Formats: sequence, structure tokens, C-alpha cells
Amino acid sequence: MSPQHALFEAMANAVVEVGGLLRAWRSDPTARDGVWEGSQFKAEADARAHRALSRRLTSIDASIPVVSEEDPDSLTRERPPRYWLIDPIDGTASYAHGFAGYVTQAALVVGERPEVAAVFAPERETLYTAVRGRGAWRDGRALPQQQPAPPGQGALTDNTPAPSGIARSVYDHFGYDGYLESGSISLKLCRIAEGDAQLFVKDVPVRDWDVAAPGLVLAETGGLLTRLDGSGFTYQGAFEHTGLVGAADPSTCRTVSRWLAL
Repeated sequence: MSPQHALFEAMANAVVEVGGLLRAWRSDPTARDGVWEGSQFKAEADARAHRALSRRLTSIDASIPVVSEEDPDSLTRERPPRYWLIDPIDGTASYAHGFAGYVTQAALVVGERPEVAAVFAPERETLYTAVRGRGAWRDGRALPQQQPAPPGQGALTDNTPAPSGIARSVYDHFGYDGYLESGSISLKLCRIAEGDAQLFVKDVPVRDWDVAAPGLVLAETGGLLTRLDGSGFTYQGAFEHTGLVGAADPSTCRTVSRWLAL
């Protein structure tokens, strides 16, 4: 994994180290304990991972603040010009209930866009990284650019055993016959980036920290991520949005979002 950015390697190492901690903590029942807050499951491990990842990123460059799902104060202040946007565990319910589909992740956001990203899937021992304009990698090997995949071609991915809800509507309308069950939002976008699936659609609340890192990985392979209405994630203002469409082929992403808007 060659250093393509001054902070690239240190950031990736931090995410991998915290992923290792998460995997070790699964043997501790107290780490998996938590409560549901609306549609979000919050476990003790979320807070532990937040502290561990924040410490590591701050030690890389103390002038870069951390904005985290697990630090409400960081979400109420004006966004800094440059900051780490982290999701200590994306897929907490999977983590707490013994499934493999969780990740830990971070993105360096500069202005209104992610510039560097790292997503680590501990149970798969897989690291996805990206630097804006320079490419994306899986475990240090460059991910190839996506090939065109018209609507209906390839596989749709979601986190249920079979397509349901909005995913089922898209699956049936566009004639998909391939389906990939995967875990967290981030992991599904990374699976698209590496070519295992071609489309992901969700109509639930989505936060910037869910998508900043995997969205850059996807973009650097030629894919596209938008909000459900087809507008881009701007990384300014509110952190929460309604839904997303992520696709290997940008034209498919736009076609699906247009159809959903009808």
C-alpha cells in the first residue's frame, strides 16, 4: 500500500487497529450490550471504538478535529474546514448480534468533499482505501475502473436475505436477477466498488458518516453515489438525509433515482 497522501497510511493503520479491537471485544458481552435509539442500535462498543479511533487520528495530526456519530457535541458545531469524519461501527446491530457485516471507517473531509478514506471490515480482514483523484484499493491492490452496467444488469445488494421494500420494487421494475446479501451501508458500497454487486438503494435515514468513506471508494472506481432524489452528498449543513442510490455505473444511478422520483 503505497502512501498516496501525507495522511493516507497512518489513517489506514488507525482504522485497521480499531477494527482489530472491535473483533477482540466481541468476546466481551458488555461490549455488545446496548439499546435501540429509534432505528439505530447503540452498543457499548460504539463508544469504545469512538474513543480508540479518535485518539489514533488525533495523534496523527492534532490540528484536525474529529467529527463522529458518537460525539453529539461535534455535530452541533459549524463544520471545520478540514476534519476527520468517522463512523466507529457501521453496522452495530450486525456487530452485536454476531454477524460479519460491520465495518469501522474514517474519511478526511476537506471543504465539502472527502479526500482520503479508509474502511476496514474486521471479519473479512479486508481494507478498502481511496484518495481523491488517485484511485481506490482493496488490501493495497488497485481496484479497477467499473464497466458499464445498465439497469437490470448484474446484482442488486441489500442487507436482507432477499430484496424487500424499495429494493424489491427496483429489483422487479428493472429486471434484476442477481442479488447479494451484505451488511452495513458502507460494506455494500464497497462491494459495489470491487464489482461484487452493481446497485444499492435505500430509503431510510442516511448520515454523512455512513457514506463519506465508502462513497469515495466507489467514486474512485468510476461509480456514483447520490441521495435518493438524485442530488449529491454535499457534506455541508445537516448530517442526515433521506436514502441513497449507489451504483457501479453512474448512468444507472441517475436512471434509478429518476424512476424513484416519479
